[in-house]
Amino acid sequence: MPHSLISTFRPPPLHPLRRRRSPGNSDFPTKSPNLKIMAKKKAIEGVSDQMNAIASQNLDHAPARRRVRLAFTQVQEQLDHVLFKMAPPGIRTEEWFEMNSKGQEIFCKSWLPKPGVRIKAAVCFVHGYGDTCTFFFEGIAKRIAASGYGVYAIDHPGFGLSEGLHGYVPNFNDIVDNVTEQYTKIKGRPEVRGMPRFLLGQSMGGAVALKVHLKEQREWDGVVLVAPMCKISEEMKPPEPLQKVLIFLSRLMPKAKLVPAKDLAELAFRDPQKRKLADYNVISYSDQTRLKTAVELLNATNELESQVEKVSSPLLILHGAADKVTDANISKFLYEKAASKDKTLKLYDGSYHCILEGESDERIFEVLDDITGWLDSHCSVR
Repeated sequence: MPHSLISTFRPPPLHPLRRRRSPGNSDFPTKSPNLKIMAKKKAIEGVSDQMNAIASQNLDHAPARRRVRLAFTQVQEQLDHVLFKMAPPGIRTEEWFEMNSKGQEIFCKSWLPKPGVRIKAAVCFVHGYGDTCTFFFEGIAKRIAASGYGVYAIDHPGFGLSEGLHGYVPNFNDIVDNVTEQYTKIKGRPEVRGMPRFLLGQSMGGAVALKVHLKEQREWDGVVLVAPMCKISEEMKPPEPLQKVLIFLSRLMPKAKLVPAKDLAELAFRDPQKRKLADYNVISYSDQTRLKTAVELLNATNELESQVEKVSSPLLILHGAADKVTDANISKFLYEKAASKDKTLKLYDGSYHCILEGESDERIFEVLDDITGWLDSHCSVR
C-alpha cells in the first residue's frame, strides 16, 4: 500500500477527538514528538532516513499510529497509483472519532459526492485484517462517492487509527459488534437517513460483514464482498494437533506474536509496480500474528462456514480467480450455499487477492464499475 517522496514532513501529536474536513489540505504543526523506535523494519524506498525512522516507531498503541499516519499522508497522496493519480475531484471528506460502548476511540471517515450531486445510498466499508481505511481505500472510496454514494468507513479496534493493542483481536465478535454499533450511528446521519444502505467487506472484513448481516437480517439492502475470508481452505488451515497447541498457548499468552506471518504483498498484488507501494501502508499490522488473534480468526471462519446457508441479503461477491490469500473456491462455496435469491458471483481471470489495489489499472476500474453498477441496480429496485 502506497506513500511518496516528501522527506521533510514531521508529524504533530494528534488530539484524540480532533475533526478534519476537506476539501483543502490541513496545515499541521511541524514539531516532532520523541520517537520510540522498535525493532528495525524494512526500509521504505524513496523516503528519507528521518521518515523511515518515523515509520519504524513502535505502533502498539493508537497515538503512535496516528502520528505516523499524519507524517505520511501527503506522501501517500503523491504515489504513482491510479487510485491516487485519478482520484475524482470535489469529494467532500470528514474524519472524526467516536467512543464505543467499551470506551475505545474508533476512527471514522466519510466521503460524499461533490455538492449538488444527489446521494443515492450509504455504503459502509469493513476493512480486512491488519489494514486501515485510510490508505488505498481513500482512492476506492472517492471513486464510489463520485458515482453518487455516501461512503463511510471505520478502523476496527486495534487497527489503523482506532484505540486498542495493534493487531490484537481478543474476541472476533467484538469487531462485529463495533461495526454494528458505529454504523447504526452513521445510518442516522442526516445526509443518508432513510436511504438504502449497503455493507462492503474486504478479505477478513467480508467475514465481519456477513456476521453483521446475520445479526441484523433486515437492516441492510445488500452486501458486497471483495475476496472474502468466509472459510479457511483445508490447505491453509494448521494441522489439527497444531490448532490445539495454538488454542492452549493463546490462553497462557494471548498477546504473544508467535504465529509465523508471510509477506503477503507478492501473493496479493499481481502488478509488480503496485506491489512496491505496499510498504507505504505504514500503519498496517504486518508483524507475526498474535496467538489469540489467530485463534479468533480460525474460530470465526469455522462458525461462519456453518451459517452461510442463513445468508439472505442481496449479495455481490467479487474474487480474483488466482487469489492465493483467500481461496476463490470459498467464494463459490458461499455463492452456492447462501439462501439469497439475489446473488451474483464475479471471478476475475488471473487476478490475485487485491483486485481493487494490486491489478492493472483496467482491472481495478472494471471491478469498481462492477461494484457501482450493482449498487445502482439495487438502489433502483428499492
